[in-house]
Amino acid sequence: MSTPVIDFHVHGVPMGEIPPGFADFLKRQTGEDLAQLIARYASPQEFLRLLDNSGVRYAVVLAEVAPVTSGTVSNDFVRDFCRSSPRLIPFASVNPFMTNQPARELERLVREEGFRGLKLYPTYQYFYPNDALVYPLYAKAEELGIPVMWHTGSSVFGGARLKYGDPIYLDDVAVDFPRLTMLLSHGGRPFWYQQAFFLARLHPNVYLDLTGLPPRNLLTYFPELERIPEKLVFGSDWPGVPNIKKNVEDVQRLPLDEKTKQAILWGNAARILKLGVAAQRSEMGE
Repeated sequence: MSTPVIDFHVHGVPMGEIPPGFADFLKRQTGEDLAQLIARYASPQEFLRLLDNSGVRYAVVLAEVAPVTSGTVSNDFVRDFCRSSPRLIPFASVNPFMTNQPARELERLVREEGFRGLKLYPTYQYFYPNDALVYPLYAKAEELGIPVMWHTGSSVFGGARLKYGDPIYLDDVAVDFPRLTMLLSHGGRPFWYQQAFFLARLHPNVYLDLTGLPPRNLLTYFPELERIPEKLVFGSDWPGVPNIKKNVEDVQRLPLDEKTKQAILWGNAARILKLGVAAQRSEMGE
């Protein structure tokens, strides 16, 4: 039986106003304008069919509150989208410059709205990850036992500020919050692959989210990938990377140990997301 797949990084379809550059990017990537994309994927049924056709069992769906750079996919939209199926796992977005009490808002989103993680966008929201401004968010996430993801590395969107994407600032966070599960999305691309990899090796609570990186190039970016098989998770970055199925197949073709590929596509994410043991065994055909 083939390994089941968890896509740890998909974006909700932006429903509000978004910057023109981001709309143009989506059209180039998907071949559809924004209105077509919304018409197709505003409700989850078509997206679930896409997951089925891609061999993906579960997907983490990310909210995004970054109106200057990539627009807004509201927490309310992601909450409602994911309530339609247990296969869709909602991660909240909290912009520390747009919320008076970010930690209290995160607690509400988790306890009352059912969110199971947090995604932060330093390069889009303009903060260094080790800024004291966001430490209350980390403390609350650690208390709640939820994982936190950060966009690390570059971005092609207008207005993004790349200096905030250096993963080295997350070393402070890993030291100060050792019980916080941390995921470095995009692995620091393209400037900081080595830094991101070293942080994942060094800190027990730090993982690499391989989202948005062509799988066929992973061993070029991370030549020692198999030294940390327990620290890697797969993500597609849909809709910016629209062909989820091809990315899954490219991971499966990598010259890696089968246990490593299984860990990337399923095992590590299942552990982070705390999928029940029975559910994991069922998916693995045990």
